[in-house]
Amino acid sequence: MKHAAEAGGWEIAGAIAMVVWMVVMWAGVAVLAVGLRKPLRPWVFRTGLAVIGLGVLAQLGHFQEHVLQVGYWVGHPNSPSWMTPWGTGLANGFGQVDHTKPSLGMEILHLVGNFHFLAGLAGVALVTHHAVQSRARHWGRMGVVMQGIHGLEHIALTVSVALGAKAIGLSTFFGQLDPGPGLWTYRVWWHFVANVIGTTIFAIALWQLWRERATIAAPYRDRARTVAAKAEPAEPIEGALPALP
Repeated sequence: MKHAAEAGGWEIAGAIAMVVWMVVMWAGVAVLAVGLRKPLRPWVFRTGLAVIGLGVLAQLGHFQEHVLQVGYWVGHPNSPSWMTPWGTGLANGFGQVDHTKPSLGMEILHLVGNFHFLAGLAGVALVTHHAVQSRARHWGRMGVVMQGIHGLEHIALTVSVALGAKAIGLSTFFGQLDPGPGLWTYRVWWHFVANVIGTTIFAIALWQLWRERATIAAPYRDRARTVAAKAEPAEPIEGALPALP
């Protein structure tokens, strides 16, 4: 029986850090969703921007992994799928959850990476909630749908491997492809194309968010000013009669 590769302390720490990163991002999404149901405050807008920023950083790392995988495939089309040394190290770190399933760590790594990406897109969709006509909102919501489907794909792949079966998903023809160049090629390109589409949508959403930043930020500033104005005591009118006892 094949076993997962051993992992060093830094590889395990890196895997844990990725999970913490994901939890922090989704906690931010939850705070943002709740904050939008109450009188708007500037900190709600800043929370959304923080979630989006973490999503950008995560997707830069995630996307470069797929670009390099395709680059390797171009030179070695009949070889097994390749991962960068840092990607392999993180996969080994995740793989410590079950040594009897060699590919489980890789599946968990990509699952976590995709949920980083989805949280960033959710941040765009939520922070533009009150800018109904915003193009950034349009592209952000489109990204959430597209990446949500991609996320379900990775859930299916991870759960099927965790249960001891072949990786089952759209990118493996639901486990019907036997290991070999056909499966490796199809899966590498399937995930590359999915990430190109998702990253392009994210980039357009970010561009529109920048262009429309004044309109999108206005409700958070205006509502805060209104609340502050109501909280200030009214100044007495000069010459007014005192209230009767």
